[in-house]
Amino acid sequence: QVQLVESGGGLVQAGGSLRLSCAASGRTFSSYPMGWFRQAPGKEREFVAAVCRSSGNTYYADSVKGRFTISRDNAKNTVYLQMNSLKPEDTAVYYCAARSGSSCYTTLSEYPYWGQGTQVTVSS
Repeated sequence: QVQLVESGGGLVQAGGSLRLSCAASGRTFSSYPMGWFRQAPGKEREFVAAVCRSSGNTYYADSVKGRFTISRDNAKNTVYLQMNSLKPEDTAVYYCAARSGSSCYTTLSEYPYWGQGTQVTVSS
């Protein structure tokens, strides 16, 4: 079982930056592929970014590529999402997710562990 707690959300103007953090419980954090997803009002939850466990390979949604960076610090059991050049359409609740196993996925159904979410609001 993994427990995830997100932080770092808030209100920011368009063009600004935020860094989200996701603290995970458990001694095997380094073995979990991790992902960030988001859900805007009235829309379905969607993939944002993922970081694999061993290779450290990263994957991004086209909508955030070049603006967002996912990273992990296994010593701190934490995964980060650095968000730059934010746009009003980035407004959403952002969720951290984890899965066991070696494969890195971009689909919601592959992640059984979820945090409670943190709100990001970008004003125009």
